[in-house]
Amino acid sequence: MQDIQLLLEQYGGWLVFANVLVEQAGLPVPAYPMLIAAGALGGAAGWLTPWLAATVACLLADSLWYAAGRRYGARLLGVICKMSLSQDSCIRQTQRLYLRIGVRALLVCKFLPGAGALSTVMAGLTGTAYRRFLLYDLVGAMIWAGSALLLGGLFHSVVNDVLEILGTYGAMGLGVLAAVLALYILTRFLRRRILLRSLRVIPRVSVDELMQWRQDGRNTVVFDVRPEAQRDAERIPGAIAVDLKAPLPALDPGALDSDIVVYCACPNEVSAALLASRLRAAGYPKTWALRGGYEAWAEHNHAV
Repeated sequence: MQDIQLLLEQYGGWLVFANVLVEQAGLPVPAYPMLIAAGALGGAAGWLTPWLAATVACLLADSLWYAAGRRYGARLLGVICKMSLSQDSCIRQTQRLYLRIGVRALLVCKFLPGAGALSTVMAGLTGTAYRRFLLYDLVGAMIWAGSALLLGGLFHSVVNDVLEILGTYGAMGLGVLAAVLALYILTRFLRRRILLRSLRVIPRVSVDELMQWRQDGRNTVVFDVRPEAQRDAERIPGAIAVDLKAPLPALDPGALDSDIVVYCACPNEVSAALLASRLRAAGYPKTWALRGGYEAWAEHNHAV
């Protein structure tokens, strides 16, 4: 433990800054444990340096994500969530949180796994004024870093015991932690692969095909499973808003012979395919997921 304490005493601020910056940039390198350790080993008198280092790192990384969100828009959300093991829920949950409470989401987003970068991107994407963004991001970063330091200070004896064990059985302990982490990632990855494979049986329909069906006068019902605030802002004309977690909507008996198209704003049309799968199981065989979701529809209309 003395080596760890000496390392934090000599390079604590820089280590915290680098760790937080890397994590807030989107890499899976948790910074919260290091902040807790800094809070336990440094004492209240030594909290200022890691607190400032973590806050500055957050502001730097978040400002870059904000600028990228303003420039690249919704496409960037999909890119970020490709690093997630739950890409569809990654986008859906972040959009729902930010669109529901606005810039105040920055006060709590760092406590939610994967939501930090996404919320700052959403701030840029939705056109939040930079000064307003910076104020809430500053407060959120200070709360997040301060809470970790406070936890370390309150439970310093427990943290010291853990560091003592790691110092004694360092290689073995790190090996066990790495094995547990690898098993967790593998389990999540396999679950997602199984889910995607099960949803491949849901047929997709393109935007061109959907528009052609409407022009031909085919009876087509369209469902929108995006977050509430997002679908209230804009949607495909005639689309019916549906909550993915709610019971299936009551449909007219004639819908049995209708083409039902479901769309979302998520990778691989997962949310749309999930609802389509439930509808097919309920006796509506002519159910489709819209390939590319709402973004494909918007791009098609913009091109036209």
